[in-house]
Amino acid sequence: MADQTTDRSTDRSTDRSTDRSTDRSTDRGTDRSTDDRGTDHDVFEEYLTGYDRILSDVSVTGRRLTRDELDSRRALGEQAAEAGHGLRALVSRYLVATRAAWPVSPSDTASADSVLAAVEQAVDAFAEGYERAQRLAVRREEAARREFIDDLLHGRSDLGRLAERAGRFGLQLSHAHAVAVAVGEAAYAETDPVTRSVELALVSRFGDRRILLTTKDGRLICVAPADEGDVLTYFAKQAHAATDGGRVTIGRAHPGAGGVVQSYEEALNAQDLADRMELEEPVLRAADLLVYPVLSRDREAMTDLVRNALGPLKEARGGARPLLDTLTAYFDAGCVAAEAARRLNLSVRALTYRLERIHKLTGSDPAEPFQRYTLQTAVIGARLLDWPAKEI
Repeated sequence: MADQTTDRSTDRSTDRSTDRSTDRSTDRGTDRSTDDRGTDHDVFEEYLTGYDRILSDVSVTGRRLTRDELDSRRALGEQAAEAGHGLRALVSRYLVATRAAWPVSPSDTASADSVLAAVEQAVDAFAEGYERAQRLAVRREEAARREFIDDLLHGRSDLGRLAERAGRFGLQLSHAHAVAVAVGEAAYAETDPVTRSVELALVSRFGDRRILLTTKDGRLICVAPADEGDVLTYFAKQAHAATDGGRVTIGRAHPGAGGVVQSYEEALNAQDLADRMELEEPVLRAADLLVYPVLSRDREAMTDLVRNALGPLKEARGGARPLLDTLTAYFDAGCVAAEAARRLNLSVRALTYRLERIHKLTGSDPAEPFQRYTLQTAVIGARLLDWPAKEI
């Protein structure tokens, strides 16, 4: 009996201790919850201005929100977006405020329906203003980005100011950069699937390496630090595939903001040169094409060379073009007659006959080293000058 009494006493003591502990725990939890709500309330209070009054009035009158009230919700939504608050937290705070302001004893079901309709109107207007502000911010950001890209690639802005703006878009113009340009059959914009797929591939592979991917005049453009050469190589591979075999040219690396412009222009010039020279390589580097600008720098001298070295080919039956194509294929094949004949779909005997005819007309033998160099340089000049299609 004594044992049973002791057990009951112990149980009651334990229960009381547990109750007190639970009460203290509940109190602490309630305090924390109240503190959190109070903190949220302080942060979001300005975006709820007048909301409790609206609900109170609607619960009595059953009316819908006025135009001024809706405009005020939209304006508050815009302010919240501009302040950087998340829409989910704001809507949650509106629902908390709704519960706090809910009529204790609504007169009838119609009153509750009116309040819920008002809540729907208020939250919808608030979200509309929030989204409108976000769209405006996106358009402003896009406009600023486009202006920066135009200034960067054409050097139309003060270089010091340009360098300051560059950090916002992930570039450090105090370092050297190189530019790659990809051209395909179509013109590409920032939002095109081709652009997005290339961008996703670069981000997945390299993450944040201060790379700028954009478009300009329908071309894909990639700007990367000079010490990140693998970035442009990978961009060239991805762009070539995404543009269905488009050509990619890469300018040389140059320091500073002006260096980006210079590298970009080199890449563009390489694209133009590849078109004129009918170069078939999918990826071309400006550094590997420096001989062509050197040759074309003195146009008068180049014109004289083409006229004197290749002009006599115009006397051949069929004109100069077939024999000029023969020389081009012969030099491109490393002066291997069998390979040149294959490229031209000729027999080796027919190719040899053409080479002999060229020797007879021009006085220069393509098989003789010194004379071959003169003819090869003249052939390059003819392609640069688009001769014989254009008179020189």
